[in-house]
Amino acid sequence: MASAELFEDPFDPVEYVERLAWRTPGGGTKGGAQGFNPQQLHDEFVAHITELKNLDTRIQRKVERLETTLQREARAHVEKVAELQKSHQVAFSHFQSLDDRINYVATKVVHLGDQLEGVNTPRAHAAEALKLMKYFDEFLSGEFTSEAFVNPYRVHDAADIVHKLHLIAQELPYDRFAPVKASIVSKYHTIESELLNEFREAHKNNEVAKMKELASTLSHFKGYQYCIDAFIEESIQNSFYNRNEIFSEVGNLCAKVHKVILSVFSSPEQVMGKLVAKIYQTKLSEHVNGKLREHRSTDPEKYLQHLHKLYGQTVELSGKLSQYKLGSDSNFLNKLTKSIFKTFLQTYIEVEESFLKEKAMLISQRFYDSKNHTKKQLHTGIQDLKAVISDKTSIRFGLGSSSTDNNTRETYLSQELAINLLQETKMGFGRCKTLSSQSKLAANATRIFNLLLEFLCKQHIEYAIDLGLMAVPPPDPKTEPNIYFLDIVQQTNTVFHLFEKQFADPLLPLVSASPSYSECVQRKKKVRERMEVQLDTGIDKCLSSVIGWMRHIMRTEQKKSDFSTDQPPQQQYTNACQMLCKYVKKVIDTMRTSLDGNNVDAVLKEFGTRYHRLVYDHLQQYSFSSMGGMMAICDVNEYGKCGQQLQVPFVNSLFESLHSLCNLLVVAPENLRQVKF
Repeated sequence: MASAELFEDPFDPVEYVERLAWRTPGGGTKGGAQGFNPQQLHDEFVAHITELKNLDTRIQRKVERLETTLQREARAHVEKVAELQKSHQVAFSHFQSLDDRINYVATKVVHLGDQLEGVNTPRAHAAEALKLMKYFDEFLSGEFTSEAFVNPYRVHDAADIVHKLHLIAQELPYDRFAPVKASIVSKYHTIESELLNEFREAHKNNEVAKMKELASTLSHFKGYQYCIDAFIEESIQNSFYNRNEIFSEVGNLCAKVHKVILSVFSSPEQVMGKLVAKIYQTKLSEHVNGKLREHRSTDPEKYLQHLHKLYGQTVELSGKLSQYKLGSDSNFLNKLTKSIFKTFLQTYIEVEESFLKEKAMLISQRFYDSKNHTKKQLHTGIQDLKAVISDKTSIRFGLGSSSTDNNTRETYLSQELAINLLQETKMGFGRCKTLSSQSKLAANATRIFNLLLEFLCKQHIEYAIDLGLMAVPPPDPKTEPNIYFLDIVQQTNTVFHLFEKQFADPLLPLVSASPSYSECVQRKKKVRERMEVQLDTGIDKCLSSVIGWMRHIMRTEQKKSDFSTDQPPQQQYTNACQMLCKYVKKVIDTMRTSLDGNNVDAVLKEFGTRYHRLVYDHLQQYSFSSMGGMMAICDVNEYGKCGQQLQVPFVNSLFESLHSLCNLLVVAPENLRQVKF
């Protein structure tokens, strides 16, 4: 039987028909083709369609009944809402009437209150004036009989009376009321003094409620400021015990006293501000001055360290105290801090510069002393002129007694020295960031940077390069050249990399937003370019010296008979080739050890090119027999294998071309046209 539940979402009509056919005997595929009965399936579909139509009719009747019920209930709700609206209108009209009545009564009450106040106020003033006249009469007679003046526990009432009489006495003519005015003033000061003493005693006993009452009474007196001063003095007294923990003690004291100030005084912001100002101008100022003046003239390093630390601690303390409301001036704490350190901050950069200069000189001198070396004034211009003359002519200049020994490998460069200088200037940049005002920060940082350029780059790195250039062997050495200048290149790259890291990390953030940024970048760029020119010159001289020594080996070891003999070769290559290749391998190992990065690739390529040219020019000096040509081919093959250690494809191609040309030495003249490359 069909039911409405079968058609609930999600409904798939294809699946529904398939399921109906599957349940019908003879309508599925269970019996195969013989078991399929289309007539029976047709009858089942017709019967099921009839059931679906009947189901649709029943559902439609149910829907109609529900719609009729819905319409009836909707009409009932509409009628009920209409009745509620009428009731609401009646209630609203009653509310308006009641509101008008209340307003009328309230107006009458206010008017009556005004009339009563108009009658009561003059009466109260008259009663108060009568009391004051009686008290004034006591001052005239000099006999105090009132309870307020006789009873010591009613000092607050006496204070109120005397305050009012004091104001009245100021308006009286002096000639007629001089004695009574003097009596009132005397009583005024006596009560004021008693209140102040009681306030101090209450503060010592930590009686907050009594302090609040006394402060409220004293607020009408001229000596109210003395009350605040007494509170501040009593709070500060005996609150600082450990000189080294003064900043934490200040924070703890302010946190403790702030709660009392909020409870006692009517203007806590003003009192808290005066308390903080008193602490800064006395205890904190004394601590800072004592610490700094102790080392200012005797130990600049400790002076700068203490100045940096104390100023940082004071700024940090000001940040913590800013949570308390200290008045309307937002720069109040900053001004207090500046007032303490003003004299020290004005001369900070001069002290910093002088200290870093002395420290750099000490570090440098200590290094050169450890090497038993005395720094010399190098005349680089004369040395460059001598080098040019030596390159262009056969004139050779002696190095003199001041030159570096050719057998040494001392570079006079020190990573330790560089790290020490960089560390000192890094701490200097840190102090500069903290102690310099925003307007002078970039200029001060630039001054420290200039010191680093001077002592690290110019007086250390460039000095070592100049020494190395003076010690580079000549282009035609008589002994194996010492090319330790390549070690200088490597160490220069390492030290300058440390310098650039220092430039990027501590310095740039200090100058990036000022004109000093471009100035610092340009100075660093000029120093770098100057060093690169010097290093390129030194590397070129080293290569020339190496090639000169290789030329010397080939000239002295190569015999003409090596390539003119008609005898078969007795060895794989000549003695000159063997010695040259041995030296070339040594040079390649030295270059790889001493250089890194792009430097080693560029130098090896240049060396390989000159090495090929040397071999090429050398072979052109000889005449070759048939057997000599074979020996030349063997030599060139060995030269090529040696050149492969450079790992430069361009150099490999040069030696391959040279090897191919040497093959022509063993080809008969009549067969030259048949040779293919």
